Amino acid sequence: MLKKHKGSLKEILFASTKLGLTSFGGPVAHLAYFKDEYVDRKKWLDDKTYADIIALCQFLPGPASSQVGIAIGMLRGGLLGGIVSFLGFTVPSILVLVFFALLYQSYDLGDAGFIQSLKVVAAAVVLHALIGLGKKLTPDTSRIAIAIAAASIMLLFPSAWMQIAIILGAGIIGLKLFARIANTKAEPFPVTFSKKAGAISLTILAGLLAILPILSRATDNMLLQLFDTFFRVGSLVFGGGHVVLPMIEREVVPTGWINSGDFLAGYGMAQAVPGPLFTFASYLGTMIEGISGAVVATIAIFLPSFLFLIAALPFLNELRKRAKFQGLLMGVNASVVGILLAAFYDPVFTSAITSNSDFALAAVLFVSLHFFKVPAWAVVLLGIGAGFVINLI
Repeated sequence: MLKKHKGSLKEILFASTKLGLTSFGGPVAHLAYFKDEYVDRKKWLDDKTYADIIALCQFLPGPASSQVGIAIGMLRGGLLGGIVSFLGFTVPSILVLVFFALLYQSYDLGDAGFIQSLKVVAAAVVLHALIGLGKKLTPDTSRIAIAIAAASIMLLFPSAWMQIAIILGAGIIGLKLFARIANTKAEPFPVTFSKKAGAISLTILAGLLAILPILSRATDNMLLQLFDTFFRVGSLVFGGGHVVLPMIEREVVPTGWINSGDFLAGYGMAQAVPGPLFTFASYLGTMIEGISGAVVATIAIFLPSFLFLIAALPFLNELRKRAKFQGLLMGVNASVVGILLAAFYDPVFTSAITSNSDFALAAVLFVSLHFFKVPAWAVVLLGIGAGFVINLI
């Protein structure tokens, strides 16, 4: 359980900022860092409570590791504690990616050799993430079949709305197929918000999802269109950081807001910084509409996480006991693997691997990640260095 006394916002900010500066390696590594800091060192919560928070955040759309940090902040210091925890964990990577985008634009880095290396890095990282997700989320033939079907449909009919339809369809299938094998044993979860607050938060979320597309189509305001796009992505992406790639790509590349090369360069750079991969939105916002675009895109993509947590925490105890709810999520998670598989082929592989040397470098980087467990930030440096050497040969 949490310590009885509430923490100060200052201590929450200090702890989360330390993690934001040092948490390299992606969502799984982030959870390990959180456990070491919040559970083992500070003892703000025990192992069981921490495991329950992780379970909740895996069930929700959005960046799971960021949501875990926000939830711990909320349990420790209320809503303001969640906001402070979020800022500490994400601002360091936001600043780096915004600076990289400005540098990219100012010095025309699009033709720089290391940009191609970053694209190759992105290919290796996405493949590594795909295999890891596949082992966890598609452990049987039924879920493998859902994943393959999802990938095939996405490749044949690529669009953001098709991705949403696939997720909804997979959820319905999961409801029918997997409810009987779902584990419904769960300990009560401590909550800090009333069910009324949860209902209000969910109403706000649904209202924004309904109203924002109408408003964005009724005006030429680019910032409003950015907010609509990134809010929708943050609300509908299941599976965490790497799965955000295909949905954002379908939203910003075909519209001409950014080309696929610049998109993948930023995605590769996002692997080199600590903190959540969803801060990739900060890079994209900067590339599309400058600093104001970065602020709007970042707020929009993370806001659903806050609304989902406020809505879900009061109802978690009941939902986790329902086999149908867990069965639905098993189907959704399987479709996530297929969507990521389609994204790995197009745009990641088709844009990044353009020569034999690119393929060879991607293979080396993948082996380093998958078999030798080299940290993602080190793989980025290795990829840039190796790419430089290859260009000299």
